[in-house]
Amino acid sequence: MTNRQFITSSSLARSQELKIGRQTEYRALIRSIQYTHGFGLLFVRSAPRQAKELINRVKTDLGGHQGVTQFTSAEQKTIEILRLEQPIENLYALVAAMPKDQIDVLLITGIEKSLTGDLKPSGQGAGEYYARNPLPPILGHLNLEWKRFRDDFGICFVFLVPLFALKYFARQAPDLFDWRLGVWDFGEDSLFQPEPRPILPSVNGLKYATLSAPERTQRILKLQDLLAEVGPQAEERSSWSVELGYLFAAGADYRSAIAQYDQALALNPKEAEVWYSRGVALGDWGHQEDEIASYDKALLLKPDQAQAWTNRGDALFHLGRYEEAIASYDKALALQPNISSIWANRGVVLASLGRFSEAIDSFDKSLRLEPDADPVWVQRSIVLGYLDQPEAAILSYDKALRLNPNIAQAWKKRGIALFDLERHEEADR
Repeated sequence: MTNRQFITSSSLARSQELKIGRQTEYRALIRSIQYTHGFGLLFVRSAPRQAKELINRVKTDLGGHQGVTQFTSAEQKTIEILRLEQPIENLYALVAAMPKDQIDVLLITGIEKSLTGDLKPSGQGAGEYYARNPLPPILGHLNLEWKRFRDDFGICFVFLVPLFALKYFARQAPDLFDWRLGVWDFGEDSLFQPEPRPILPSVNGLKYATLSAPERTQRILKLQDLLAEVGPQAEERSSWSVELGYLFAAGADYRSAIAQYDQALALNPKEAEVWYSRGVALGDWGHQEDEIASYDKALLLKPDQAQAWTNRGDALFHLGRYEEAIASYDKALALQPNISSIWANRGVVLASLGRFSEAIDSFDKSLRLEPDADPVWVQRSIVLGYLDQPEAAILSYDKALRLNPNIAQAWKKRGIALFDLERHEEADR
């Protein structure tokens, strides 16, 4: 299981090693770094907040920082961190400028910032953005120069990247990616995720979800013909482009959807609904930073758009910007205090920050509105465990399991709580 934060409850001493992710995954990563001498290439999937925690842990365990390491037999390594704050096109030059003879391990964060800068929605084709041209310059550079990295640098390179960037490397930098020693996954804990939002962005777009693929294609072709027949400033162009955006989004062709939204906004930039729909498409496309910026545009025009505040909170959560996410959820709740999923997602983020008592309060408010939400009961149970309240956690697990007896992880964690209370016979059932 992957946790999003350091666990500090004294009752969870046995779980201290799980601070930055699944311990078995972490041990495997440490062993690979430890036994790599000279050039090596490792990829670690992690969210931004996890990456920071992971770096600190690796420095402690292999770099001898703070004078303590749980891997006492590990050979100490000289570890450096390269944090890329801006897009780059040449990684070799940056590494060459470092004192490479004094570096055993180079942890690299932020490479994903270089992967999307040149991508422009084209309105053509479908499929996932990481499988299409244009090739980001940094990946072209790495494809061409990987042998120089291998020959010139006796360094173990560890790229800490989000999922979309990992896919980019696999699809568009195969020459480099094939030299990897492994991929380690410190993705989000499935029990600490916001509730999934609808695929389509709004009431205006929801009707397109019910269309079949042939029906969508027929309507797209008709609208494209209509757009070809009218002038560039025709009044109808904006509404037709918006409708095309909805149709493309319904088919998960987010690149084309965004292109259509952009065309509509070029004609009428004060349409809050279009900015919002564009934000949802960007989020589903994996561009959370741009998604947030689009919601911000929508909210400047229509600040009472509760769903925009909610989706904005979700995007901030996925970027590890937890305090901002809570503020966004609070804005949404000020407008719609009776939406149980917002209270639940707010509780998730509070739990991710280790603010467990506040998280319980948020989950309880969610459950008062929707008492049959078994995932919320499970999340609540986990947090009660962190608060050293195993008996309350068991009761909460019981609620979840009465609603849905097929939650395997709830049965497992309930058994652990019973074992902690030395109720061994019940735990073994």
